[in-house]
Amino acid sequence: MEKVDNLDRKILNIIMNNARTPSKDVAIVCGVSRAAIHQRIQRLIEMGVIVGSGYDVDPKKLGYNTCTYVGVKLEKGSMYRGVVADLESIPEVVECHFTTGPYSMLMKVFARDNQHLMELLNDRIQHIKGVTETETLISLEQSMNRQIKLETDDDAK
Repeated sequence: MEKVDNLDRKILNIIMNNARTPSKDVAIVCGVSRAAIHQRIQRLIEMGVIVGSGYDVDPKKLGYNTCTYVGVKLEKGSMYRGVVADLESIPEVVECHFTTGPYSMLMKVFARDNQHLMELLNDRIQHIKGVTETETLISLEQSMNRQIKLETDDDAK
């Protein structure tokens, strides 16, 4: 597999901050041609370093005002895949992680309000075969949301 070099890391840091940054602007900052930027980005996509494309949407602007993290305990850890398949039918569940620690799974859920959250938990999530317990943590405010910053040779100077 090809390696990610210093120029790739510079490009990634720029486009992770704003994916709509024009290639010509990225090229100026990196000191290379626009064609080189385009080729590098295409190569990073093919390598699987850059995944997906699209826009981030603010759930609050769509009426989903409650962001919640839900720890889920399973009857058996081996039931994880089946539970995930059932969770995929619940659009309000936007992330799901198989974890170590006190929970088998940790999920991120958006709800319109506390009543909607209670319905999701009591009527949907807790009825999934294998789910034995849930613990809910409501996010009061998102303080940070960022991509990982990649160190470049310029940072080491």
